[in-house]
Amino acid sequence: MILVTGATGFLGRRVCRLLDAQGQPHLKTSLSLGLDLRDPIATEAFFAAHKPSQVIHCAAFVGGIQFGYKHSAELFHNNLQMTLNLLASAQRHGVQRIVNPISNCAYPAKATLFKEDEFWDGPLHDSVMVYGFVRKASWVGAQAYAQQYGLDVINLILSNMYGPEDHFEEERSHALGALVMKFARAKKLGLPEVVVWGSGTPVREWLHVDDGAQALVRGLAAPRCDQPVNIGVGRGISILAMAEMIQREIGYTGRLVLDPSKPDGAPYKTVDGSRGQALLNWSPEIDFEDGVRATIRWYLEQEAHGSH
Repeated sequence: MILVTGATGFLGRRVCRLLDAQGQPHLKTSLSLGLDLRDPIATEAFFAAHKPSQVIHCAAFVGGIQFGYKHSAELFHNNLQMTLNLLASAQRHGVQRIVNPISNCAYPAKATLFKEDEFWDGPLHDSVMVYGFVRKASWVGAQAYAQQYGLDVINLILSNMYGPEDHFEEERSHALGALVMKFARAKKLGLPEVVVWGSGTPVREWLHVDDGAQALVRGLAAPRCDQPVNIGVGRGISILAMAEMIQREIGYTGRLVLDPSKPDGAPYKTVDGSRGQALLNWSPEIDFEDGVRATIRWYLEQEAHGSH
């Protein structure tokens, strides 16, 4: 049986839908479904009762840059605690494989095109130091459990994800979701301008959540690999160009104003996905502009039905 942790979250929901579509039986769990992975006793009891053979670990405590600054101790504690409990219970109850997503903010601040053999080549960017570190620590934990107990964990490094059902609020969202929310609101209220955080120059590679889910599900059957595995296509877009694309799609005709007093984060992040492509026999497929269009359409439908 496949266990999906964080099954009610942004990524977890898409993983469960994909498993359903493939007819793969799975067990869903999350904090809202009653399992707190930060609790070692509850986690141990759950694994003892259900004995999953494989785990896709989508549970995480995460948000955008501002969220990370405000909740740094919680980010550290909650995510590390989940990793510790999951690895211990998985090892004790004979889990055959864990698919563990790692955010690409675990790469060094100086990296521009992320390559797996440069994973340890320098300090993390201050803006993501805590979350990047705890995701990096999950790889170290996987290595330790593989070395001592033979536990099989495949660590897939994913770019910032976007898509329908994302968080759409200024602090909790990554830049894309926050911009969709801001432009839609400005158009609806007839506001004269939209403020975009930062200088607009940082470049990011984005991953549609359905491509993220596809990568994780493919990870269940991929050959064993103890090194981190990038999922990506090596193409990015600047925050300003993305803001202009969203502005066009929403049809907002006011001004776009940059606020350089707000944090930019790392200047440039794209991904060399060749190892992932070879291992999974697949690479992300959803065109960015098409994905953004679909995301905006979903958001506006929710707005129209009063769901925000």
